[in-house]
Amino acid sequence: MKHFYTENLLLTNNSAKKLYFEYAAAMPIYDYHNHLSPGDVAANKQFRNLTELWLDGDHYKWRAMRWLGIDESLITGQAGDREKFMAWARAVPRLAGNPLYHWSHLELARYFGIEERLSEDNAEEIWDHCSERLQDKSLHAAGILQQFDVRVACTTDDPTGDLAAHRKIKETAGIQSQVLPTFRPDLALNINAPGFSKYILELGEAADCTISSYADLLGALKSRIEYFHEIGCRLSDHGFGAFPFERATEREVAVIFNKALQGEMVTESEESQYRTFTLLRLGEMYYDRGWAMQLHIGAIRNNNTRMMDAIGKDSGYDSILDFHLAASLNAFLNELELGNRLPKTIVYSLYPYHYEMIATTIGNFQSGDSAGKLQLGSAWWFHDQKEGMLQQLKALSSIGVISTFVGMLTDSRSFMSFPRHEYFRRVLCRLFGEWIDEGELPADYDYIGGIVQDICYNNAVRYFGIAKAE
Repeated sequence: MKHFYTENLLLTNNSAKKLYFEYAAAMPIYDYHNHLSPGDVAANKQFRNLTELWLDGDHYKWRAMRWLGIDESLITGQAGDREKFMAWARAVPRLAGNPLYHWSHLELARYFGIEERLSEDNAEEIWDHCSERLQDKSLHAAGILQQFDVRVACTTDDPTGDLAAHRKIKETAGIQSQVLPTFRPDLALNINAPGFSKYILELGEAADCTISSYADLLGALKSRIEYFHEIGCRLSDHGFGAFPFERATEREVAVIFNKALQGEMVTESEESQYRTFTLLRLGEMYYDRGWAMQLHIGAIRNNNTRMMDAIGKDSGYDSILDFHLAASLNAFLNELELGNRLPKTIVYSLYPYHYEMIATTIGNFQSGDSAGKLQLGSAWWFHDQKEGMLQQLKALSSIGVISTFVGMLTDSRSFMSFPRHEYFRRVLCRLFGEWIDEGELPADYDYIGGIVQDICYNNAVRYFGIAKAE
């Protein structure tokens, strides 16, 4: 059987190998942004087979399979789990050059000890082997967190959630990882979205109040922030296409909000005014709580209307949005800084040509509050692969200070995604190793290795204030 040995994957020089194996590889994981189900962790879910664990919900794999002309029935449709896995096994050999080829073999190796190259020829054998291994509690949901030394995992949670699963995780003996909520109030900001009025009613119920005015809305959001804080939340998260900044008074925003509550459509300008003002108020609340604010910017979502109608949103039909960001981002951060209430902020862009601009922008607002108070977020979504990571790391190092970087995250719904941290660490060590070999950095491995370890884990501990540094 042909193998794909991953031991030295991406480690192209001896310095990279030394940095990775002696400094990076054994570091714990701080996964500060993902979309895992806290309910699955609380129940220590046992996955029925490799398709449920590995393929369900993974739009990266879905997009690749569609690109290869595989029928949708074998991707998200009615085909059986075994058939879907066999279709994926046929796809993998054709993914040379795509990060999915590396990820897939890393995942098979790290979860199941399989060093063989996945193909149609060995798919049945691998399916049976993995099905047997999935009976082991180390491959149940909470067991996976422990196996990969995930010290902290921050899920993504709507303000209306009761966070009951997070409470149960805290109370369950044997779950050593901290699984904490992240406050994601996108639905409260999407004022023109269908069902906005219904959502505001649900938010009021969660906050035990009636929201009949904009002041009520701010009060409800503050109440939910306090509730999330009690459960251990220390981060917020926001998703945008283009990033709005349009000034308005609270009175003007209140009128816009009332229009939306009554079912009226608001104009594009009014929407921007509402979102800007509300996000500024939220930023102040985060500052008061000592939270970090994440801004995920630049996705244009659900572009294939026919397929969205057929299988639903967030199914792999999203793209990179190209747009101007510098003026609005600087203005937004400056507005919070004027009141001395700018929280720690991580800015991600799906448009990689923004990296240098974002690095220069956040440099305008760094302060003595903390090292790297503002962060250029890790290479995100389409870019969390070798070339994207190198582009982000080089922009950060050449314009900012890479030693303060809080590192990688999975941004995933899959419990099989933790090797993405390994993949990132290999790329990181490759870059530092090249700098050493080219004489740009000294061959002082304890010094450089310490920076690598900080980026892998310790900086996140210091930045978010959860867990302990190594």
